[in-house]
Amino acid sequence: MADAERKGADSERKRKIREKYKGVDPSELEVIPARQVESLLNPTKILKVAAYVRVSTENDEQTSSFELQTNEFTDQINNNPMWEFAGIYSDEGISGTELSHRKGMLQMIEDARDGKIDLILTKSIARFARNIVDCLSIIDTLKALDPPVGVQFEADNIYTLDNTGRMILTILASVAEEESRSKSVIMNWSIEKRFSRGIFLTPELLGYDLDEDGDLIINPDEAETVKVIYYLFLNGYSLTEIADLLSDYGRKTKLGNTEWKPDWLRGIIENERRCGDLLCHKTFTPNFMTHKSKKNRGDLPQYRQRNHHEGIVSREVYDAANQLLATNRYASGNRPLPLLSVIDNGVLRGFVPIDKDWTGFSADDYIQASKSVSTKSEKRYKAKSKQLNLEGYQRVRAQFFSTRLDPAMTIKNGKIFFNTACLRKFEDVTSVELLLNSVNHTIAIRPCSEDNPNAIKWGRIRDGRWCTKSVSCRGLAKTLFDILEWEDDTSYRFRGQFIEKQNQKVMVFELDEPEMEKIEEIVLPPAATEETTSDSEPKDTIGNNADAVEQIVIRQKIRVFPPSWLTSFGKPVASLASVNILEQRKYAGEWDVLAPAKEIDEMNVFSEQSLNGLLEEANAIIDGWDKPEAYTSENKDGADGVLSDPINT
Repeated sequence: MADAERKGADSERKRKIREKYKGVDPSELEVIPARQVESLLNPTKILKVAAYVRVSTENDEQTSSFELQTNEFTDQINNNPMWEFAGIYSDEGISGTELSHRKGMLQMIEDARDGKIDLILTKSIARFARNIVDCLSIIDTLKALDPPVGVQFEADNIYTLDNTGRMILTILASVAEEESRSKSVIMNWSIEKRFSRGIFLTPELLGYDLDEDGDLIINPDEAETVKVIYYLFLNGYSLTEIADLLSDYGRKTKLGNTEWKPDWLRGIIENERRCGDLLCHKTFTPNFMTHKSKKNRGDLPQYRQRNHHEGIVSREVYDAANQLLATNRYASGNRPLPLLSVIDNGVLRGFVPIDKDWTGFSADDYIQASKSVSTKSEKRYKAKSKQLNLEGYQRVRAQFFSTRLDPAMTIKNGKIFFNTACLRKFEDVTSVELLLNSVNHTIAIRPCSEDNPNAIKWGRIRDGRWCTKSVSCRGLAKTLFDILEWEDDTSYRFRGQFIEKQNQKVMVFELDEPEMEKIEEIVLPPAATEETTSDSEPKDTIGNNADAVEQIVIRQKIRVFPPSWLTSFGKPVASLASVNILEQRKYAGEWDVLAPAKEIDEMNVFSEQSLNGLLEEANAIIDGWDKPEAYTSENKDGADGVLSDPINT
């Protein structure tokens, strides 16, 4: 009975739905017609009509096309009595794949929003936009205005306010985008083949002009500016100081700018063409839609031709300047190009002064520098030793004893740190010099003046007490990690030996057996809670099995022991009747802790004398320039042709 009643109710409900959708008598409805889309051929009112014109390059062929489009649309609009000329919006020499650079298009959209345009004429979808997303987005934006603004594509015979054109528009926009992608591929292929055959692009740049064959020839006046930039930079002048000097003298960039910026100088120094070489494919454009260039870091092959043209500076000057430029922290200190030197007499003979920030010298350079003054036949030390019977004893490393009261140095993460004991040993000395003996694996520290190029402030006095500080030492750390094959994630700590004789102080750290620490991550299994299931399985607080609980990771410091210790750590001393212990080695020559370091001519491309020569040449060039009597901020920004664009480097 219940089933029969349910079926009857369903039938009645369906009957009512059928009756409802038969509708009402048409005579009872008043029909309000939709607004008709304005006909282009027979408009009912005067339409404000504009045109959009674009060409992607500024060559002669494209210029003629640009003018033809402009004239044709102007005549077409003016010859229609129902159309009012609303202007020609154009982008010349602009790609159609990215909207943000097209000022004409953006202005046209803004004017359409302000009601200044009813209709836009354009040649084709490819001229309007080669990016399908941009194309459809612009059209939808214009169509959504009140009243809507339509676009008429002449060659494609599409009017965007007609609903029937949407699918065709989408297809044709896709074709235009694919055509742009294909052109990009072909162009990149062409450039690659030209470079591989040594056919290079040679645009004008500061210091050079182009002859009738398109080859680079030196512009003597501009070359003077280039030389001054290189020579002053190698002698410790900052980019800002050089830029200010060039601005003061009113020296012109390739674009005629007389107000210089430091970043422009960086580009000049980095450009290999200033030394006569030519490197291609330094940048490339990975995405034809955005046109954003990217530095080529091995993504594509590069091609270099040495001695492609006459250089303004020598290759040695170019290499040295770029080496100095690459060490940013060093260059920011306005210091001249470092020169490799070594102490050739005294107790520190064989030690090389090292700049904590300079990374330009290799580990082999330091090793060769130390070896250059060492002689095996020279007897510099005398030793004494005592003998004790240590049979049955075990060896214990000194690293397991406290060093709080002993001098200690730590190197970690490109920084160096000295404990308070070091500072107290040197009493009131705030600046010290680091010296490295790469052969004996030893670092020495001696007092120095604050104007020493290698001076480091290793601590400060606060409230009458010494306070330690960590000091960046990228140059030293790189050298030590290369020579001793240290691990990057490990901290290395060394005990120091303070030696004083006749008021001459030095501190020595032997690097072969450091105390090593590193951070180790320990993954702990999830702890079970007191809550359990009926089957006595541990569960977490939200009722999941303990296996699903997030693991706990603990970071802790651990001691690391060198492999060489495995053969001696905790082992009995050899069963000899006696062994030599407490050996003392005393330096037998001239002490002279403050002996100056001597340049190693054969290991330096430049010497102090040659750097001074470059500085003198730069000064001679500058003396020949006419400096304006009054160079103020007013005439910097006045009618002297200052441009906002950077120089062509």
